[in-house]
Amino acid sequence: MVPSSEALVGRQPIFDRNLEVDGYELLFRGEGIDPEDPKFGDLATSRVIVNTFSEIGLNSLVSGKRAFVNLTESFITGKLSLPFRPGGVVLEVLEIVPNEPRVLAGLKKLKKRGFTIALDDFVFMPGCEPMIALADMIKLDVLNLSDDIVESRVSQLRPFKTTLLAEKIETREQFEACKDMGFEYFQGFFLEKPSVVRKRSIDPGSLTMLSLLNELHSPDFTFNKAEEIVKQDLGLCYRLLHHINSVLFGISCKVTSVREALVYLGIENVQNLTSLFLIAANDDTPRAMITSTMLRARMCEGLARAACKRNYDQYFVIGLFSTLDSLMEVSMSELLDRLPISADQKGALAGDPGPMGDTLRTVIAYEHGDWENVGCLGLSLSEIRETYLSSLKWAEFVSGDDPRKAA
Repeated sequence: MVPSSEALVGRQPIFDRNLEVDGYELLFRGEGIDPEDPKFGDLATSRVIVNTFSEIGLNSLVSGKRAFVNLTESFITGKLSLPFRPGGVVLEVLEIVPNEPRVLAGLKKLKKRGFTIALDDFVFMPGCEPMIALADMIKLDVLNLSDDIVESRVSQLRPFKTTLLAEKIETREQFEACKDMGFEYFQGFFLEKPSVVRKRSIDPGSLTMLSLLNELHSPDFTFNKAEEIVKQDLGLCYRLLHHINSVLFGISCKVTSVREALVYLGIENVQNLTSLFLIAANDDTPRAMITSTMLRARMCEGLARAACKRNYDQYFVIGLFSTLDSLMEVSMSELLDRLPISADQKGALAGDPGPMGDTLRTVIAYEHGDWENVGCLGLSLSEIRETYLSSLKWAEFVSGDDPRKAA
C-alpha cells in the first residue's frame, strides 16, 4: 500500500499511427485512494496536478509530449481550478461525469480557454451528442471486444468527425485492426507482446545479435575483446563515441578513438550500452519500445544499487532482456535457452519469485500503474519513485537520437 505521505505518479504512452509517442496519460495512486471511485476522484486528480506540476515537473514526466490528465466534475464546472495553462495538456473527462447542462457549460469554458478535451471510456448513449460536439478526442475501450463490436461503435461516432483513440489494446493484431477502422491514436500494452501467435524461428540477424550479446556478457569478457567487438560495427563505434562525448559523462576533452572511449567507460558500461545499441538495431522496432527497454534496464539496476546489491549489473541485464521476446517475436522460453545469463536471471525473466524477479515485476508494475504490486528489496516507495524518475531521464537522453541512424 502507498502511504498517504507518498504518492506515485507514472505515465502510460499514447501512440500515433506510426507508433511514435504523441503523449502520456498520467497515472496516480495513494493509500486508500481509488481514482475510479467517484468519492476519491477530486483528491486523485488534485494529487496528480500537484505532484506533476509542482513537485516533479511536467517535462520530467512527458519529455515535451502532451500530458493527458483525468478530470472530474468539480474541475470541469469550476468548483476546483486548474492551475496550469492549456498548452500541451489534454483534459480527459471521466466516464462518471454526468452529461448535464452545468458540465457542458464548464466544458465550453475550458475549450474557450484553449484546452483540448477528450472523453474517456466513452460509450454512445442517446442524448450525448452535445458532449460529443465539445470533444476533440474520444477514447474507446476495446479490451475484450470483437472487431465487429468495435467497428459498430466507431460507426456511431463517424458522423461527428471526432478524433478516435483506442485504449487497452493488448496485441499488435488488435492495433492493426483499429488502425484500419480509422483510429488515430492508440494506448495499451500491445508493444510488450509478440505480434504473432505461431512459433517463429530466430532469424540470422537475431542470431548474430544474440552471439554478440553472448560475448559481451560472458564471464571471460576482457577489455581487448570489447575493443574487437566494437570495431567490427560502425554503428557501435559511432554511438559509443557520441555518448562518451556528450554532457552525460562530463568529459572536458574530446574522445576520438574506441580505445579511449573504453577506458573512460569501463567494461561494465560498455557491456550495457553496447547491448542497448544492438537491441535498437532492428529497423522495425518502435522508438518507444527502445526507450522502454532502456528505462527498465536502468531502473532495475538503480533499485539494486539503492538496495546495496553488489551484483547490480545483473539486474540491468534482466531489464534489458525483458523485452527481447517482443523485439524478436520469439517466445521467452526459446530465448532463455540461448541467453548467456545466470540461472537466477533466467528465473527472473521466466517470472520466478526472488530478489531479481521481484525487482523486474516492480519495474513493470510501475510502468503499468499497477501500484499494488510496486515494492521490492525493502525499498521505500519514495526511493522507488526517485529511481524511476532518474532512470526515465537517462533513458530519454540515451534514446534522444534514433540508434538505428548510427549505422
